[in-house]
Amino acid sequence: MAQVSINSDYSEWASSTDAGERARLLQSPCVDVVPKSEGEASPGDPDSGTTSTLGAVFIVVNACLGAGLLNFPAAFSTAGGVAAGIALQMGMLVFIISGLVILAYCSQASNERTYQEVVWAVCGKLTGVLCEVAIAVYTFGTCIAFLIIIGDQQDKIIAVMSKEPDGASGSPWYTDRKFTISLTAFLFILPLSIPKEIGFQKYASFLSVVGTWYVTAIIIIKYIWPDKEMRPGDILTRPASWMAVFNAMPTICFGFQCHVSSVPVFNSMRQPEVKTWGGVVTAAMVIALAVYMGTGICGFLTFGAAVDPDVLRSYPSEDVAVAVARAFIILSVLTSYPILHFCGRAVVEGLWLRYKGMPVEEDVGRERRRRVLQTLVWFLLTLLLALFIPDIGKVISVIGGLAACFIFI
Repeated sequence: MAQVSINSDYSEWASSTDAGERARLLQSPCVDVVPKSEGEASPGDPDSGTTSTLGAVFIVVNACLGAGLLNFPAAFSTAGGVAAGIALQMGMLVFIISGLVILAYCSQASNERTYQEVVWAVCGKLTGVLCEVAIAVYTFGTCIAFLIIIGDQQDKIIAVMSKEPDGASGSPWYTDRKFTISLTAFLFILPLSIPKEIGFQKYASFLSVVGTWYVTAIIIIKYIWPDKEMRPGDILTRPASWMAVFNAMPTICFGFQCHVSSVPVFNSMRQPEVKTWGGVVTAAMVIALAVYMGTGICGFLTFGAAVDPDVLRSYPSEDVAVAVARAFIILSVLTSYPILHFCGRAVVEGLWLRYKGMPVEEDVGRERRRRVLQTLVWFLLTLLLALFIPDIGKVISVIGGLAACFIFI
């Protein structure tokens, strides 16, 4: 089976937060005309699992948690308050866990090792291709959201450094949002996105995970001991309508979506059994639920209906602890964009080579040129869209809808 390889030493990612491992979970390794058959699997397969049960729990948690937690307070506001937000998350958790278990069962029954290959085997060629296109669009949209998040956090950091209100007229050109996003993207994101392998980001990726937990802790602390100048808006206690509750679903789906990466995680386990996997995903979802619920409840109760779609934008610019949280989020996004781009690029590469009917081994000579071209086009398109779509809520509603497809369909 021809593969687009990232890390060949699977012993390195038994319970790691390695960026290369995270990318492998989403990539599309199958570029042949049809998926592999059951007969190709062998007990001595070098891809045999090495991940412990505890390691699998942490990998799934890591796949869930990310910059999406910044939108959960706004999701609680959209849903109509704390009770509606909690009820929606608890109800969806049943479908999320069930879907993860069903995917593991289908993977075992079809003897396939990635989400895309399982869809190919179970649903056929057309649905498999549609699935890969959906993954490419999802990763593309998520990259746009990441660039918007960078702009949101930089606006606040620049405001406190220049001692001027956010968006004040007459500000120097070099503090303009479009310029700062573009400069950061060209200096950091583009160079990290071009390489064929991205395993070197493992340490920065670990810091981004720590930063995610730090952000949640700060939001909870700021709710318990709020600053005097922070005044909450209206605290909703019930949804305006049932439609309002469902409008919060894309954000929650975006936060909990780890289904695409779940199949490789299941197959990486030392004992990939559906019953064991059920315990793994239940534990992982409970941990993720605690983080998202703490962020959502405390962020919503701190600002009420006035909460920003990006909750960190609601805090004062000069708050040092929140400024550190913004720096962590920027770091998280700077390392996550190349990972998501790699995943999308791998899917596009697989679709292209399958369309050409050309195995990877016969096209190595053109790989570098094609990779650079794909990266530049992807990068420039996401940057342009991020510059002219400043509202992250609109992007989340679209990619959250795709996340719901991965969860429910």
